[in-house]
Amino acid sequence: MTTAVKVPTDIAIAQAAKPRPIADIAAELGLHDAEVEFYGRYKAKISLDALARRKATGRLVLVTGINPTPAGEGKSTVTVGVAQALRKLGKNAIVCIREPSLGPVFGVKGGAAGGGYAQVIPMEDINLHFTGDFHAIASAHNLLSAMLDAHLHHGNALAIDTRRITWPRTIDMNDRALRQIVVGLGGLNGGPAREERFVIIPGSEVMAIMALATSLEDLEVRLARIIVGLTQAKTAVRAQDLKAHGAMTLLLKDALKPNLVQTLEGGPALVHCGPFGNIAHGCNSVMATQLGLRLADVVLTEAGFGADLGAEKFFDIKCRMSGLKPEAAIVVATVRALKMHGGVKKDQLGPPDVAAVRRGVENLTRHVRNVKKFGVPCVVALNRFVTDTDAEIDAVREACAAEAVEAVRCEVWEKGGEGGLAVGHAVLKLLDEGKAAFQPLYDERRPIREKIETIAKEIYGAGAVSFAPPAERALELLPKLGLGETPVCMAKTQYSFSDDASKLGAPSGYTLQVRDILPSAGAGFVVALAGDIMTMPGLGKSPAAERIRLHPDGTIEGLF
Repeated sequence: MTTAVKVPTDIAIAQAAKPRPIADIAAELGLHDAEVEFYGRYKAKISLDALARRKATGRLVLVTGINPTPAGEGKSTVTVGVAQALRKLGKNAIVCIREPSLGPVFGVKGGAAGGGYAQVIPMEDINLHFTGDFHAIASAHNLLSAMLDAHLHHGNALAIDTRRITWPRTIDMNDRALRQIVVGLGGLNGGPAREERFVIIPGSEVMAIMALATSLEDLEVRLARIIVGLTQAKTAVRAQDLKAHGAMTLLLKDALKPNLVQTLEGGPALVHCGPFGNIAHGCNSVMATQLGLRLADVVLTEAGFGADLGAEKFFDIKCRMSGLKPEAAIVVATVRALKMHGGVKKDQLGPPDVAAVRRGVENLTRHVRNVKKFGVPCVVALNRFVTDTDAEIDAVREACAAEAVEAVRCEVWEKGGEGGLAVGHAVLKLLDEGKAAFQPLYDERRPIREKIETIAKEIYGAGAVSFAPPAERALELLPKLGLGETPVCMAKTQYSFSDDASKLGAPSGYTLQVRDILPSAGAGFVVALAGDIMTMPGLGKSPAAERIRLHPDGTIEGLF
């Protein structure tokens, strides 16, 4: 067993770092002064012109993982750490990850800028307001909400059925009180009273549109086709009918530009957009990824939660829509998390338990098989914990070897890039072999029901899919609205292959429950809600916000 090494907290490491001026990072990437818009000394936005002036020559690597557990997996940490390792190996590598949401930051998960000695910085800025992208998205989204309610108040010339409004409001906070509310109270000047709901910003369709847009022009086209609800004749009412899309585009013009920051080791990182992987498509922006491919040899990007969610949507939505061709993938796991999937409780993970690892590794091997179904070769990055034993690690390696996949120890949290060299070598080997033959899982032209069943059976291991009455009605309506031949964005719990968070490991043969299917016309997909998944989280009894404070000397306590 390896002796424990004392590592400071993530925020302490981040605040002790001595970052390079972001101008130097930009110059090393070959960006011109006119292409860089500075947000202080250590943050910048990159002009959209930088994309148009360059050709993509980089190679794309996806980082995904097993179903997350309270034991921890470290997917973002691995993404950053392996990029640092590749730079040590002489490659011009760049990180392309999502922007964190304030919901998890102040809730239970913490930040999303990596961890230990594999972080992107300035961590405190990235995890808080950053460059204002989330605020811009909230403003654009809620402008459409306000214009919708103003239209209802001033006569409802479009004959919108207030019972069939699907457009919510948004806020970047976990607030369960906003899941179902009533607006329009207060008499004649309050507008028509109606039911309303909020979604968290990472679940906003505007966030999805931002993450998938390829230009300002494409952004406006997508915003225009947002469906806000139906008329009494069940025809779609769109943002363009309310004449909202022009102003929404204006609010988003700066937010659309990718954000440039750096890793702890001074390498470049593009942090842009932040859709959640459980309720949205869970990937950073197409524009940031495309920019990375024009500036670097290797681009490492991550997708939210396990490969059943983020990776499937990365392949079937983001890559399908953008033409991206991933050439390799990293599947992140930990021995501790595999023991939880094998039935061990969180407070009993310390003692060695090879049998539990062998039971839990079924979760990992299904994710590996799923990634390979898309024609993408992969390596397993096994994040090291000091309690891991050689016998437990060997059990993981044996299971991966049976799938013709290498499992490699990863120590980037403790050692930074140095701790990711083995994974870096494995990734370069996959790229050199050139065996990738990427293809989506399904034909988007097939019926919606069939696409959902394909994902459920092929990726989740379900035996059947049950559609509740609202979902059945949507299956009939959505094709009439022009949404029959789009990808499907599944919304379900991240903790299990199934729609039941308590079913760990690799459950199979169950019936997936789809309760409703919603339009996301601007993004270009439909959203299938499975199980009891919610689009507005709530704070727990003891949220992380209780332990966060700013000291008089400017240091921050408790932020991840």
